[in-house]
Amino acid sequence: MQVLVCVKQIPDPASPTSLDPSTSRLVRPPEQVLDDTDRYGIEVGLQLAEETDGAVTLLSMGPTGTMQGIRQALAMGAGKAVLIDDPALENSDALTTAKVLAAAARREGFDVLVTGVESTDGYSGVVPQMTAELLGVPALTFARRVEVDGADLRIERQTVSGFDVVRSPLPAVLSVTAGAVEPRYPTFRGIMAARNKPVDTLTAADLSVSGSPGQSVVSVAPAPERQAGEVVEDGGSGHLRIVEFLESARVI
Repeated sequence: MQVLVCVKQIPDPASPTSLDPSTSRLVRPPEQVLDDTDRYGIEVGLQLAEETDGAVTLLSMGPTGTMQGIRQALAMGAGKAVLIDDPALENSDALTTAKVLAAAARREGFDVLVTGVESTDGYSGVVPQMTAELLGVPALTFARRVEVDGADLRIERQTVSGFDVVRSPLPAVLSVTAGAVEPRYPTFRGIMAARNKPVDTLTAADLSVSGSPGQSVVSVAPAPERQAGEVVEDGGSGHLRIVEFLESARVI
């Protein structure tokens, strides 16, 4: 089974970040880390490859920098990485990102394209579904459990009230939730081996994808401070104020 796993490098959440005053975009330092939510997708991809005697290739779009985050992902066990790094793709929206990832996946070939649910620096939550639509394959989303069932994939899809059992033929796009698996820790041997694993770098032109930005940030303003709530001293009729408040909010 040929498994592709989408990963993303993001600024270290433990370090202070800032916005570029001229563009209002997030300043991305050369040293970025692997998005923690992607570790679950990598682990699922590795398990699928191990079960089917397959291989795992990483797909990542964004500034390459020092490749710290990519090396972290390779150290977990992936065989190679494909990076799409092009200044023309800066400020891309979710649809442009999906077009780039779909084009790269089509170029590499795949049985399963694994993603997280959403990145922690974007939170759009729609890229997996868009990518599947552009590729013309099923989208298996919010998977909390994944298993190979003959020539198909069978998942438990997380819902607000439990889970749905979904089965699909391949190829397919699979998005996994945090907690679907326990990600493995890179070994010292894996860390050393990651330095020599192949990394291909592509541009938007290599994929025949338009790099025109699909969105622009007009302005950025601080979020309003949260106002203090109403304090009611209950002299025996406090419950009436609660009822009045709930009625005004149309809760009751």
